[in-house]
Amino acid sequence: MKVLSVTSECYPLIKTGGLADVSGALPPALAAEGVAVTTLIPGYPSVLAALTNVEPILQLADLFGGPARILHGTAAELDILAIDAPHLYARPANPYLGPDGLDWPDNAQRFATLGQVAAFIAGGAAAPFVPDVLHLHDWQAALAAAYVHRQEGAQPGIVATVHNLAFQGLFPAAMLQLLAITPAQFTSEGVEFHGSISFLKAALVYADRITTVSPTYADEIRTPEGGMGLDGVLRARGSDVTGILNGIDTDVWDPEIDPLIPARFGRTKPARRAANKLAVQRRFGLAQDSGALLCGVVSRLSWQKGLDLLLEALPALRAQNMQLALLGSGEPGLHAAFSAAAVRDPAYVGCVFGYDEALAHTVQAGADALLVPSRFEPCGLTQLCAQRYGAIPLVSRSGGLADTVIDANAASRAVGVATGLQFAPVTRPALEHAILRLADLWRDTAAWRRTQRNGMAMDVSWRRPAAAYAALFRQLRPHAA
Repeated sequence: MKVLSVTSECYPLIKTGGLADVSGALPPALAAEGVAVTTLIPGYPSVLAALTNVEPILQLADLFGGPARILHGTAAELDILAIDAPHLYARPANPYLGPDGLDWPDNAQRFATLGQVAAFIAGGAAAPFVPDVLHLHDWQAALAAAYVHRQEGAQPGIVATVHNLAFQGLFPAAMLQLLAITPAQFTSEGVEFHGSISFLKAALVYADRITTVSPTYADEIRTPEGGMGLDGVLRARGSDVTGILNGIDTDVWDPEIDPLIPARFGRTKPARRAANKLAVQRRFGLAQDSGALLCGVVSRLSWQKGLDLLLEALPALRAQNMQLALLGSGEPGLHAAFSAAAVRDPAYVGCVFGYDEALAHTVQAGADALLVPSRFEPCGLTQLCAQRYGAIPLVSRSGGLADTVIDANAASRAVGVATGLQFAPVTRPALEHAILRLADLWRDTAAWRRTQRNGMAMDVSWRRPAAAYAALFRQLRPHAA
């Protein structure tokens, strides 16, 4: 079976978040299930630089103001189709934001192009490669479903995966003709959303199946509280909507062989983690105190991630002799506030702002606990990495966090299955109470070690998720339009 994965980012070629990790790790996991995946991605500079064995397979005279080529090649052991369109993609750094930190003004055209090219390939423009299934990731790829829907002849099955419903790709209705969306598609049963064009809604309406990245998130987005205005559309799809829990690449995230961490370790030799803890304390300018409970955060700085609540809860951390090592970037207000906290109390709060993959590995390998107080979290990958690396996750009870962390309550501790701590609701008092529970667990050395070992034993790989995706793909065969 041949699948075309359509995505705006893919690790290690380009990454801003978990979407890239999924897009990069799922294809090799699917190969073990007999599914051959080709990844279609915009030809950003980093993507084109990584391609080897390059062969142009399709020439397009005009894509939103300029010519384009579709290049076939390989990169990072992935089979890649890259859209070489310099007028759209030859831009530095972030694939979505300009140097001013704002969306590129032509993002509608840039990602409509991704959808159009996917539809061309689905229709046989890159023959002999014709996919059996299109796998569309998030709003940037979603318009492909609308373009394919109106094509004549055989069509591939379409699976749309919602990584985060909060990002929907909304653009003015005045762009309908420019984006080649027909008036018949601009209805409440199509891509129209409160008078605007919604790229994501195109996938929710026209895809054969819709998946989310965790079962709990699949339930949450079908409620008014979690549906971001699209809950009615999702409820109407009924059993077409399912949740398939994400995994992580356990070859990349393996503390026994990880080249990015100062000291390698495993379940049988967890004591070696101590060297990583010391490295984190040094890098973040914290007091080098082995007895302090070191909490890590690897995250976007945003309201969604609940980091404003963590900021308010810093006195509770300090009162329990806990340190905080925060790695991330995002909202300027949170950046400034955490910077100020680090200046006020440098022995207990340290920050590194920006994206640093190697340091992210070191934080996971050295922190005693990892804090994920998200207001909503479709899946989350950082808590999976934490468990594999022996950092006990403290998470909100939402989305994939609820599905992947077993709370260390009295029942789970009695039978020895806990892997972390959950809290709800997502409020400062609830977070502070969870911090007290974390401190109590830390003081019970035997219970802490047992919880840590349980997390490190969890299967967080793509093995089971890949099998679920493969089964779903096989249900969808090309069908007549």
